[in-house]
Amino acid sequence: MAITASASALGTSAFSENSPLELRPNSTVEEAKAIIPAIYRQILGNDHLMESEHLTSAESLLCNGSISVRDFVRAVAKSELYKAKFFYNNYHPRTIELNFKHLLGRAPYDETEITHHLEVYQNGGGFEADIDSYIDSEEYVQSFGENIVPYYRGFSTQKGQKTVGFTRMFQLYKGYANSDRAQGNTGSPRLTYDLARNLVTPIQAPNMGAELTGATATGQEGKIYKLRVIQGGKSNRPQLRRSVQEFVVPYDRLSATLQKVNKRGCQVLSITNV
Repeated sequence: MAITASASALGTSAFSENSPLELRPNSTVEEAKAIIPAIYRQILGNDHLMESEHLTSAESLLCNGSISVRDFVRAVAKSELYKAKFFYNNYHPRTIELNFKHLLGRAPYDETEITHHLEVYQNGGGFEADIDSYIDSEEYVQSFGENIVPYYRGFSTQKGQKTVGFTRMFQLYKGYANSDRAQGNTGSPRLTYDLARNLVTPIQAPNMGAELTGATATGQEGKIYKLRVIQGGKSNRPQLRRSVQEFVVPYDRLSATLQKVNKRGCQVLSITNV
């Protein structure tokens, strides 16, 4: 019960309780049509899509097997539709934050990642070249390949993913029913301050302005924190019989402990102030 309660409180159960969606080679037209809304939902940040805005040509190519899910993701992310929603009216660091969220399923880890994509945009060919830099990256290929719909990986710790991304993700995610354009102050970046100062970002509950009670990792020296973790399984579906472990550590050992449980393949359920 504690697992599902934690997922419910954070608003992530819509993702943690479902396996990634995959359109395998030789799938039927009906299977392709069924997966298209999920791709739009992910890449367009759960924003409403009118019938006239559908990329009908790219949809047809996906349905007849001429392009892969990865190709369709690229088409949506490079479209005028995507630019109108997330590029033209946003500060560029905000666009980069959303590109990470939509295309890699996580938040930026540090300021160097923001700087890298600013440089790609300015010196490497503009907006489309920058979109390619996400989709052609080793991280994208290893995480999603050609046929898996990108999903929010940042909700749990996993191999190859920094633990700081767990808390940063909740600055970009405001609940399954919320869209990236429905949030207040939409054009401004959310992580600039924390990234510039290399700070751990406090967890904020989706659709709430206040931090989760005791769930912040931004304590001061001398404070004690309790971590509740669960061993990761072979699927994304939670299993209630997995044992929950607790660690009580001082603030100066918090980062090292998070790295340790990450290497063991554990998922962090909560970080509370003792």
